[in-house]
Amino acid sequence: MINPVHIIGAGLAGSEAAWQLAEAGHSVVLHEMRPAVKTAAHQTDGFAELVCSNSFRSDDAQNNAVGLLHEEMRRAGSLIMQIGDANQVPAGGALAVDRIGFSDGVSERLRHHPMIRIEIGPVESLPPADWGHVIVATGPLTSPSLADSIRSASGQDQLAFFDAIAPIIHRESIDMDKAWFQSRYDKAGPGGTGADYINCPLNKQQYDAFIDALLAAETADFHEWEKDTPYFDGCLPIEVMATRGRETLRHGPMKPVGLTNPHDPAVKSHAIIQLRQDNALGTLYNMVGFQTKMKYGEQVQILRAVPGLENAEFARLGGLHRNTFINSPKLLDPTLRLKAAPHIRFAGQITGCEGYVESAAIGLLAARFCAAELSGLKATVPPQTTAHGALLAHITGGHLIDPLEKKSTFQPMNVNFGLFPPVEAPTKHPDGKRMKGKEKTVSRRQAISARALQDMDAWIAERRNEKAAA
Repeated sequence: MINPVHIIGAGLAGSEAAWQLAEAGHSVVLHEMRPAVKTAAHQTDGFAELVCSNSFRSDDAQNNAVGLLHEEMRRAGSLIMQIGDANQVPAGGALAVDRIGFSDGVSERLRHHPMIRIEIGPVESLPPADWGHVIVATGPLTSPSLADSIRSASGQDQLAFFDAIAPIIHRESIDMDKAWFQSRYDKAGPGGTGADYINCPLNKQQYDAFIDALLAAETADFHEWEKDTPYFDGCLPIEVMATRGRETLRHGPMKPVGLTNPHDPAVKSHAIIQLRQDNALGTLYNMVGFQTKMKYGEQVQILRAVPGLENAEFARLGGLHRNTFINSPKLLDPTLRLKAAPHIRFAGQITGCEGYVESAAIGLLAARFCAAELSGLKATVPPQTTAHGALLAHITGGHLIDPLEKKSTFQPMNVNFGLFPPVEAPTKHPDGKRMKGKEKTVSRRQAISARALQDMDAWIAERRNEKAAA
């Protein structure tokens, strides 16, 4: 009798992995500790709960690396993308989803799949070899006992960083006599109109006062053992960004470009705060890029000083939780197996990828590698020319060694075009005129994307043919 595959963790990576294996005809036991054990960030008992943002980011498969990853996942039969597309809400050029509808959709599909059994309760340590194939997809909030077991089995210290979450505001409490709807450069995306964000403007005096308040704000205390833990640069709290220079936020989440205030079109805003729809009803809006570790009272006082948010009612204030990831380039082989215990694979954010979609994509790959082995086939990695392959290459070998400290520089990373091999791209227009800087960048990105989709289709077809032949 063949053992089922045990998947630990029903977040986005674990949910995707369970679906891929079950759809390939393999029995799965999906372990999820909630609701038996709570976490600092989750609020529901559903699978694939979104805790930081409801956005899967850009859905542009031609010009954006994460949009390209979306399309590759769709072609590979991704559950996360199927349910995400079915629960999208307007968000300009991004793919944002209704949080509750998304989690409910994933949970329902997994709970009713005949090849999947759900077990609620924590898995305290790495399973022994007699469990058979195991995929650990416990995410950034891995329990301390399991983290200790991973460290013991690998012989390596775990790495950790902090991740902050942004406030969510009730739409009806936003003053639209001061704020307005507009997407940056009026760009319309999937399900969008080009007016999908609420924008709150600040003049220079208001912006300076806002920065002063952030720099003076009282923040959540660190435990002694947490003080040297680094943040992930892609999710820095706004008050931390403010310490890097007074203009940092104006060139980041508060940049005023591509937006015109219809209430006073002749005056250019010095800075702008954007809010993105957070649920299908349009009753909740998430503050874009406004992750924070400020104490709750400070958040309310500082954010209500923003024009348009004077009477803001918060459905959720920002918060802070501890994330954990392993030194994947040293610990994992190219198919995500733990070198010290090859029956165990890792998937999702614990491997050092960052982002919801990236996490699910690594879950998809871990499951496909596992399914190949169960079918008596060799687990073959996708080409690095694909978004999946580029992300996998970063996780399993895309790090550097600091020449001075002789230590790995491996850090979590979102998928981006910098992870892809170079490509030959047009440098001239059809009329023979040479492309300029930005035009050449667009040409290169589109060439990378076209190559990636072609190579991903070929990889999927080859794996399908191999299985049919076996």
